[in-house]
Amino acid sequence: MEQEARIVINWIEMSQAAAMAIRVALEAFAMDLSDNGLGDDPMGRALTASYLESVSEIRQAIYRH
Repeated sequence: MEQEARIVINWIEMSQAAAMAIRVALEAFAMDLSDNGLGDDPMGRALTASYLESVSEIRQAIYRH
């Protein structure tokens, strides 16, 4: 079985189960943003794009191992 990414928050290393929960939550958040966005106004579209860019950055770190 492949290990989850090592995730450290405030100098505390998360367990494998917590790292999995974080990864799954991130993917659910990304799916919801892609499907629904945060509104159809300029602010909602800008926030959606910004969050999806951050998700992409986090994914690169998580799936790199």
